[in-house]
Amino acid sequence: MMVAGSFGLQQFSNLRYQYSKKQPVTPDEMKKYGVNMKKRQEVTLETEYDKVRAVNIDEWENKRGPRPWEEEGLSSPAKH
Repeated sequence: MMVAGSFGLQQFSNLRYQYSKKQPVTPDEMKKYGVNMKKRQEVTLETEYDKVRAVNIDEWENKRGPRPWEEEGLSSPAKH
């Protein structure tokens, strides 16, 4: 048990130091991959709150996505 714990701890420590030296992605790199980042001034807590507050939560429809094992045309819920 002690040997297994030591081995596991060693592996987690290696992962910690292996991935700690990674640099964040710059906005220019993100554009290269097709991701459009917004400016920091555009996204604030207040603007996001206003978007959420504008959503009508009283009238919504539950939509179910297709399962991988279902055929394409059978995505509607089963009737009981």
